[in-house]
Amino acid sequence: MALYSEKVMDHFLHPRNVGVIEDADGIGEVGNAKCGDIMKIYMKIDDDIITDVKFETFGCGSAIASSSMATEMIKGKPVSEALELTNKAVAEALDGLPAHKMHCSVLAEEAIKNALEDYQSRKKA
Repeated sequence: MALYSEKVMDHFLHPRNVGVIEDADGIGEVGNAKCGDIMKIYMKIDDDIITDVKFETFGCGSAIASSSMATEMIKGKPVSEALELTNKAVAEALDGLPAHKMHCSVLAEEAIKNALEDYQSRKKA
């Protein structure tokens, strides 16, 4: 069996939603000092709907694939639904990740939740 699924390889080789949103409504950044992965998620939100989401990830193929898949899963969704995204759902959508790479899907979940928290705090200000 191959180490990575076809979906992981596809999202690694052809990542979706790569880039920066200059006037983002929410930005979330997370990192894992142990493996060196860093993820930054940018969101544009209108009427509590995520209308655009982009990411920058420095890391391994699993980190890039997890970022790509996670952004695809929340684009066009309400904030409330995006808040429910779990790392398990990201890994399942990628047809699985090796056990030693599951932390990549955790980073994707955390980066999205951090961006949504940033959005909520900016909205209140």
